[in-house]
Amino acid sequence: MRLARKILRNADLILLSSAAILLIIIPVFAPVFAPNDPIANDYSNTMILFSEKYPLGTDQIGRCILSRLIWGGRSTLMITFSVIVIISAVGGLLGMIAGYFGGRVDAVFTKFTDMMLAIPQMVFVIAIISILGSGTANTIFAMSVVGWTEYYRLMRALLLSQKKLQYVESARLSGFSEIKILNKIIFPNVLPYALVNITQDIGATILTLSGLSLLGLSSKPPFPEWGFMLSEGRKYIQSAPWQIVYPGLAIMIYVIVFNLLGDCLRDILDPRFIKEKNNRRKLKAWLEKN
Repeated sequence: MRLARKILRNADLILLSSAAILLIIIPVFAPVFAPNDPIANDYSNTMILFSEKYPLGTDQIGRCILSRLIWGGRSTLMITFSVIVIISAVGGLLGMIAGYFGGRVDAVFTKFTDMMLAIPQMVFVIAIISILGSGTANTIFAMSVVGWTEYYRLMRALLLSQKKLQYVESARLSGFSEIKILNKIIFPNVLPYALVNITQDIGATILTLSGLSLLGLSSKPPFPEWGFMLSEGRKYIQSAPWQIVYPGLAIMIYVIVFNLLGDCLRDILDPRFIKEKNNRRKLKAWLEKN
């Protein structure tokens, strides 16, 4: 109840949550919101700025940019959330196991993670896609192979600190099994940290995916994707700049909204940040008084 009251009182969180939900709903229901077929060519209306039929204009072969933006958002979000689910589940689970049980399991997982982190992530992703070939499934696989390490380190660090606390020892002395302690006691306490990290990671994943698409390493044409739209539009930056302006704005809006939403969630859910913010407030009040 206390958490619900804090959420309802936070106007920024409500506003950003509503914006994020809207930004998800529009691409998910792309057939409803898109005014035209995103891959249909209209050679009689190539590179027009706007019209009644094409509100945001058309590209070099007469495809509706608004429709391609909406359908491209569907593709981008599908890949983004698929990657986020996989890396948070795999990395989080391995991190919890390593942090809680320690010993050889922790040593092996941590050494392997350090080895993965020694290779620049973007280079590793590009190498994997270059070997496997471009495409949605290969993009999700490549980004997942690289991205789980962040969640592993986060959950391992949290478990190393949580397992030493008194409430965990009390549960163990009460006869709780290790699995039950992890599932019922520790996991609910570390979940807020993971949720904040997941929300903030959405924007970063969209940027990474757009960079791969810009290089021609993600979805295959003619199906739209924001990074690929930027790649196509840069050839016509002087004659039809709107071809890169609109996809760029879409990427920027999504990244900003989800990053700000992650910051708001951190203000509410992250106990360490809340404590630090309260300490700063107390120090500021003391300095003003003295």
